[in-house]
Amino acid sequence: MKMDTLKMKRELESRLRNEKRRITYDREKEMLRFENIDTGKGINISLPSIVSKWHEQKDKAIDEVVYYVEEALKVMGTEHGMGGKENRIYPVIRSTSFPKESSEGISFFTEEHTAETRIFYAVDLGNTYRLIDEPMLQKEGWDKEEIKQMARFNLRSLSTETKKDNVAGNTFYFLNTNDGYDASRILNEKFLKNMSEKITGDMTVSVPHQDVLIIGDIQNETGYDVLAQMTMSFFTNGHVPITALSFIYEEGKLEPIFIMGKNKR
Repeated sequence: MKMDTLKMKRELESRLRNEKRRITYDREKEMLRFENIDTGKGINISLPSIVSKWHEQKDKAIDEVVYYVEEALKVMGTEHGMGGKENRIYPVIRSTSFPKESSEGISFFTEEHTAETRIFYAVDLGNTYRLIDEPMLQKEGWDKEEIKQMARFNLRSLSTETKKDNVAGNTFYFLNTNDGYDASRILNEKFLKNMSEKITGDMTVSVPHQDVLIIGDIQNETGYDVLAQMTMSFFTNGHVPITALSFIYEEGKLEPIFIMGKNKR
């Protein structure tokens, strides 16, 4: 079976059609929009990127998009405040290209992180979460520093259990709980410090997409080549890509590294 944007459009329309939902198609951008009729809020889906994933993952790619759209529209159709949810506020790592405001033009509460990543903040809602925006902060009277401290405190309560793999003398540690905050563990300074104490080579940290964090104990040039291929693969196949670049971790600081062939910097 071959898949193209028009077939993908028909498939998603069929699976996501709902009497309370408006579906529009931008032919020029090959973009499909699903919108809640009552609120006017919605989500845009780029069809070419989903088709590309379909060729690798088949129906799993479609299932993921359907789930993502359904959950996102549920959140958009309901008011979700932060009151009483103080222990469910977390930081969320995204790429610097991720929109800093919603499709309605409402600014999210963000914080600078690295040249490749930016920090957003979210209220966890169980199967999904809502990004905290500036109007939410103003409406509920929250101080930004309080939100940052609460989010990091809650982050430290999440599991930091890793799985280990060895390749050509190099060790890679994978954190992949699929709770939506795996990449956010890059903000857990105690976790990174503890990991650094067991690293004997160069310590690298990678967040190719939101559901994985990779720590490398790089002992040789082959390790850097393996790391580059690994992060690119994760980045390409991730549901919410962040960055294919990795970071060197030294003395509590993260510095992006560019891996070109056999040259590690």
